[in-house]
Amino acid sequence: MSRVFHRDPRERYPLAVRGEGVWLYDRDGRRYLDASGGAAVSSLGHSDPEVIAAVKNQLDRLAFAHTAFFTNEPMEALAEALVSRAPAPLERVYFVSGGSEAIEAALKLARQYFVEIGEPQRRWVIGRRQSYHGNTLGALAVGGNRWRRRQFEPLLIPSAHVSPCYPYREKHPGESDAEYGARLAAELEAEILRLGEREVIAFVAETVAGATLGAVPPVEGYLRRVREVCDRYGVLLILDEVMCGMGRCGTLFAFEPEGIVPDIVTVAKGLGGGYQPIGAVIAARRIYDAIVAGSGFFQHGHTYIGHAAACAAALAVQRRLHEGGVLARVAPLGAAFEARLRAAFGDHGHVGDIRGRGLFWGLELVADRASREPFDPALRLHARVKRAAMAEGLICYPMGGTVDGARGDHILLAPPFIIEASQLDEIVDRLGRALATALDGVSRRAPAIARGS
Repeated sequence: MSRVFHRDPRERYPLAVRGEGVWLYDRDGRRYLDASGGAAVSSLGHSDPEVIAAVKNQLDRLAFAHTAFFTNEPMEALAEALVSRAPAPLERVYFVSGGSEAIEAALKLARQYFVEIGEPQRRWVIGRRQSYHGNTLGALAVGGNRWRRRQFEPLLIPSAHVSPCYPYREKHPGESDAEYGARLAAELEAEILRLGEREVIAFVAETVAGATLGAVPPVEGYLRRVREVCDRYGVLLILDEVMCGMGRCGTLFAFEPEGIVPDIVTVAKGLGGGYQPIGAVIAARRIYDAIVAGSGFFQHGHTYIGHAAACAAALAVQRRLHEGGVLARVAPLGAAFEARLRAAFGDHGHVGDIRGRGLFWGLELVADRASREPFDPALRLHARVKRAAMAEGLICYPMGGTVDGARGDHILLAPPFIIEASQLDEIVDRLGRALATALDGVSRRAPAIARGS
């Protein structure tokens, strides 16, 4: 009997024993094509020899030295590597151990910034409905997924939420992308004014919405208008790129094609590629300067921030992305993946929308394409897809509650950047069979639901 408190104690998980390239192997010798990189983590796949060697070499020299006493070489080098590729004014990096920690640090940094510059009355953070920023209490508070928040709401700090950029369901008939983006920006401005134009600390958004919405990119111009609104009222713009950043969408930072720069950006998952737990907050120079000129220190910290072995792993990942040419593969492979997904599922009776960017794609599942009616949540279609995919030797990332935290299902796909074109075909084939199996099970429970084409 396992003594582990698993995330779902009702499940019997296969025991993973080995990873190689895009494949994971269990104790029984069964192999699984990792089409989601776990949770968009394994950008370089599994068992990359250069990254593993970097970790081993670092462990031979120094595993850990607490950052209250020392800095370390890989931490300094990794910060330099990130800042050298980040647009101005993003100039300082604060390392943590994961995505939720990165959001917590970003929220506290944003609050302390305003205290330091003499605006301590600012207390509100605005997020978006159906956003996900992590499972710690601060991250849950700014996140907008109803199901994840519900039972913990008495513990959450007050926060406000506006509409997500979710054109499949929320763009009005006949509304252009520009008009839709302007409407969302106006909603944000109205919320800032409602809370008090000198009361808001930050607006927090995923550049490309991930786990709870299913790889939804912003419409053209939306983030530029958001940036303008934030600047108008002195509100910090925090972009969460924990899932969508570090090359996942085809550029190192997912915001690069949007023509804007945030005041703070958070990264994690792909930063270390799963080889070590690590995340980071990259902040504008004026935020850093305000802290230094004020109290002199950031009132935050965890034991393992700037961990030498974790930074060595992430630095090796950066070298593979840039010097090894891996990042350059993402955009063309992403275009090829999109073409395959649209060819296989574009006319499927129960796939309502296919969206994404780079190697980050989502399929939203619907009971009826014409009305966009989601499946009955009681059917738990997303869980059926996950089980059927595992039976096909495929790891994907299905989630429920896509529409409002209760209704809706989607499948998230985020394969490693090292994947080959033939393996993209294999993902599509296996996913097609898994989806057919899941829908067949649903149709037996709900005979009125027709099977997909």
